Amino acid sequence: MPPQVVILAAGMGTRLGRALPKPLTQLMDGRSIMEQQLDGVREVFGPAARVTVVVGYRSKRVMRAQPDLLFAFNPEFERTNTSKSLWRGLRTSAPGGVLWLNGDVVFEPAVLAQTTELVAADQSFVCVDTSTVADEEVKYTLDEEGYIAELSKTVIGGLGEAVGINYVSGADKALLLEHLAACADSDYFERAMETAVQQSGVRFRPVDISRFSAVEVDFEDDLARANSWLRSRSLLEPLEEGVR
Repeated sequence: MPPQVVILAAGMGTRLGRALPKPLTQLMDGRSIMEQQLDGVREVFGPAARVTVVVGYRSKRVMRAQPDLLFAFNPEFERTNTSKSLWRGLRTSAPGGVLWLNGDVVFEPAVLAQTTELVAADQSFVCVDTSTVADEEVKYTLDEEGYIAELSKTVIGGLGEAVGINYVSGADKALLLEHLAACADSDYFERAMETAVQQSGVRFRPVDISRFSAVEVDFEDDLARANSWLRSRSLLEPLEEGVR
């Protein structure tokens, strides 16, 4: 059975400097970031995957762009961060686990393919990139059993970065909702994940996707990197078809 999917698309995306919501940013292949995400979700999990988009900034533009999806609205998008958007998205979900994506991540469908066994097992997880540990990104450490111990931008000695693709099991969802509700308006959702781990014993398994491409588009340089990957992929596709 395909998972429920929540895409967080309520933010204003001021760092990228576009008039449109960031998920509607056009990529070099003509798709928007959101269209690229939806194509990946459907390629891996099939067209029956239930997708809810949390909207806020210029919400009608996002809704008009994808009228067949479900939507949750964050009316306080101007003063709240992703913790409150995810809270709204999870609160409207049906029973069972939820896969959620930051609405500005351009990723290879193979990233999601890496997660299918854990989704089927309903195991909470965090997709991570172990090839880079930048100061300004969300980093993580592990406990003795190999589960997430710390998850924030201030982690010291981080083992890698979270890439903005995560899953919460049906069993863990109510606890995560409690911790999201307790977050400050300015908190990222990773704060709730970390407190759920440390205070309530929720266990998120790290999924290393570092051999695949996943770019969180915050700045023009990030968009250029995402487009560079898409360009190289488009050049390789004719070769791959010829091999088959």
